[in-house]
Amino acid sequence: MPVDIVVGAQWGDEGKGKITDYLAADADIVCRFQGGNNAGHTIIVDDTTYKFHLIPSGILSGKLCALGNGVVIDPKVMIQEIQGLAAADIDDSNLRISPNAHLVMPYHIALDHAQEDARSASDNIGTTRRGIGPCYADKASRIGVRLQDALNAETLRKRVVAALQPKLHLLGGQADQPELQVDHIVESYLGYAECLAKYMDDVSRLIWDACDNDQLVLCEGAQGALLDLDHGMYPFVTSSNCIASAACAGAGVNPRQVRKIYGVAKAYPTRVDTVGPFPSKFGDSPMNDLLVERGHEFGTTTGRKRRCGWLDAVALRHAVRLNGITDLVLTKLDVMYDIDPLKVATSYQTTSGEVINHYPYQAAELAGVAPLFHEMPGFSGDISVAREYSDLPQEARGFIEFIEQAAGAPITLIGVGQSRDQIIPL
Repeated sequence: MPVDIVVGAQWGDEGKGKITDYLAADADIVCRFQGGNNAGHTIIVDDTTYKFHLIPSGILSGKLCALGNGVVIDPKVMIQEIQGLAAADIDDSNLRISPNAHLVMPYHIALDHAQEDARSASDNIGTTRRGIGPCYADKASRIGVRLQDALNAETLRKRVVAALQPKLHLLGGQADQPELQVDHIVESYLGYAECLAKYMDDVSRLIWDACDNDQLVLCEGAQGALLDLDHGMYPFVTSSNCIASAACAGAGVNPRQVRKIYGVAKAYPTRVDTVGPFPSKFGDSPMNDLLVERGHEFGTTTGRKRRCGWLDAVALRHAVRLNGITDLVLTKLDVMYDIDPLKVATSYQTTSGEVINHYPYQAAELAGVAPLFHEMPGFSGDISVAREYSDLPQEARGFIEFIEQAAGAPITLIGVGQSRDQIIPL
């Protein structure tokens, strides 16, 4: 069987973890292909809440779960999550990690803090301060530390010295901290690698063998298409490529093996940062407060309050085309009850008065547009108990069908609550 891919179709936080957990029931391997512990997935099963930052969501389904070479791993966080699995009586023997995955080092985290603190309020990009960007920068500069490098003391020391030396002047007084000393780093990371060594495996080969044996591989992305390093509104982006094609590089997937691409979108988009263009945002308003409260809109990783807005079909249509989305997944529809009218942004008006139907490629242009909305009747009542499409009110179905048409892709799954069973297949 082929490879299916799950990606975010907005600015992240769309509910990809829950959807991956749902789809994992039919998969044999679940593989995370990019990002680091700047991502967060919350999954609720039988009234138990699980929060993962690195471990793929499929771990709760007992499937083989892998972290591909495109993921950057803070080994301390990774070990804590593995210990959390043990505490919850979840088997970790089916966890695999690519030896080519790069490691987040203490100096990456220190540098992330220093760089963000040095930016003015207007230049702040909202990093999670987890060291993800500096780690990817070292990877591109070919001075990064991979998991396999940390298995050998001599190799590890050589790489740490090469990476740390040019950063010392940027770290200033922080460079004297004990945790940033070479000996301390080498000793700590040798210990981390020893703990993680039993999980190391050739993830790309696992995927190829699975496909050769008619097994289904599910690739899980982090963040969302509009935060993609190359295709998002730079610099208000994440540090990796998080669109569907990144699974080919980040997990070793052969493009010809891809069958379905699930794009997950919330019924109302959110951004967890306080900066970056967001045309359809509510701003500081009662509507924003209402959806934050109803939808529990606080970052899984940072705890930061999210900005909310009306669904943006222009941006969603852009994500559909960029990812080649075959199946749209609409989550948190249940949050939108008793809101009348419901609105969907279908085009933008530029500062010159021109109406455009495409997503601008320049951040400055996007920051200046005003969304033009289509309004439709809202729906009333609790829809969290719905399990069939016919259970939904006509107004809710009208909202869904309008989004399908405006986005240019069929909606095949609808989320009406936080739990695993609160998903309606179409």
